[in-house]
Amino acid sequence: MTKYVFVTGGVVSGLGKGITAASLGRLLKARGLNIAAQKLDPYINLDPGTMSPYQHGEVFVTEDGAETDLDLGHYERFIDINLNKFSNLTTGKVYWNVLTNERAGKYGGETVQVIPHITDEIKRFIYSVGKKTSADVVITEIGGTTGDIECQPFLESIRQISHEVGRENCVFIHVTLIPYISSSKELKTKPTQHSVKELQSYGIMPDIIVARCDSPLDESSRKKIALFCNVTEECVVENRTLPILYEAPVMLEENGLARIVCRKLGLKCDNIDLSGWMNMLEKIKNCSKKVKIALVGKYVKLEDAYLSVVQALYHGGYENGADVSIEWVNSENINEKNIAKKLAGCSGVIMPGGFGDRGIEGMITAAKYCRENNIPYFGICLGMQIAVIEYARHVLGWRDANSSEFDEQSTHPVIDLMPDQKGNILTGGTMRLGAYPCVVRKDSTLWEVYGEEIIAERHRHRFEVNNDFRDEMEKAGLKIIGVSPSKELVEAVEIPQNDFYVGVQYHPEFKSRPNRAHPLFKKFIEASIKRQENRK
Repeated sequence: MTKYVFVTGGVVSGLGKGITAASLGRLLKARGLNIAAQKLDPYINLDPGTMSPYQHGEVFVTEDGAETDLDLGHYERFIDINLNKFSNLTTGKVYWNVLTNERAGKYGGETVQVIPHITDEIKRFIYSVGKKTSADVVITEIGGTTGDIECQPFLESIRQISHEVGRENCVFIHVTLIPYISSSKELKTKPTQHSVKELQSYGIMPDIIVARCDSPLDESSRKKIALFCNVTEECVVENRTLPILYEAPVMLEENGLARIVCRKLGLKCDNIDLSGWMNMLEKIKNCSKKVKIALVGKYVKLEDAYLSVVQALYHGGYENGADVSIEWVNSENINEKNIAKKLAGCSGVIMPGGFGDRGIEGMITAAKYCRENNIPYFGICLGMQIAVIEYARHVLGWRDANSSEFDEQSTHPVIDLMPDQKGNILTGGTMRLGAYPCVVRKDSTLWEVYGEEIIAERHRHRFEVNNDFRDEMEKAGLKIIGVSPSKELVEAVEIPQNDFYVGVQYHPEFKSRPNRAHPLFKKFIEASIKRQENRK
């Protein structure tokens, strides 16, 4: 029978429920179990696809094209699995499905209510991921904070599941904050006590308390939490802030988290193989080089807006024995006069995706500077389109070259909408989403990196390189090195004269792993290190 682990949070948001769930997934997988992971988000949006990155961070895209919460990126990177549309559910989706069923008469005239109709829909979704993947254990993270009004239907649903599958097949983990008061030099457990009391009021008795703290949890605090939260001292698991994110599974293993979960679920999994993970950590700790990369974007005020890109840069560094530091450069503040100063000390520039015309001219300036000074440049999605616009303006001389997203009056819209995207199309869920194939040109950086003619990468965009201008740009030296199988869509470009100047329409960062860096990021960091050494 499939086992269920539910991870809830208390006191404040942003405690690392996702990292806790992802780490547990890694530890259980290392014990030979088949793991499925999912995130339930209480916001009413159908998905985070239309939400501002400043509010929600990046939108993570799965292989099957679901726009999801960024925690799914943690799940994929830690557990090393590919998730799908059954891995993320929002309040909006729940009500959408229930109302659609009501309009279709599927409830037979019943009064539609939160209980049982909304909770039944949530439970159906939780059960479905286990069935689709034949998982031994389904780890479900409940977004938000216990006590939030939006969380109540989700908490009621998992309470019901615990009765339906039996408590022997279900574990509740509650992640709470243990604040440190510097004036009295002590950890405070009262917020955790109140949070657990709130959770208990919904009929959920947590089995394990994961204590999120910046300093070691003393024995007195552990005993107090155990006493007031109705768990054994062993089940109060310390989760300290660590210098390396990927040390979290090891720390939680040392504190017995997975062992306790297996015991409570009746799983006999004493043997664990973390050798690959430990080797990766050893590689990280032994990085002898340092390289600084400029991340030029429009959402740099919130680093989570580029979470997967940042992690993929680190992964590329690990593969090259280098510690990557990131210089966050706001594209709105870039101009021809200050660009040299903005990028001073950086050995490579990465330009991630984004939407809207804010900061675009600064991005174009940065792309031009990299091209003219042979600075390794890696453009992703919008970053590739910026490279095309810049080349059209300053090499072909089309001064008004632009994307029709930014200037509908341009006489050289080198980036334009796909034909089937023109007209009155809804904003959400209508882009080119998920994995699509790409044919790689052999005499190219892409071929050197992948070594394959056909690759598949995840997409999230609406605009494409305009085919009306492709031939002229290629003749002028902008090499098209990746196209769709039909050859109608440009997937990747490069400037072969430069050491590394590559733009890709897709998002390779979503498939990078800490123990298996995406080859494009590995190559980009390698080129950046080489430039740094040459400068010295």
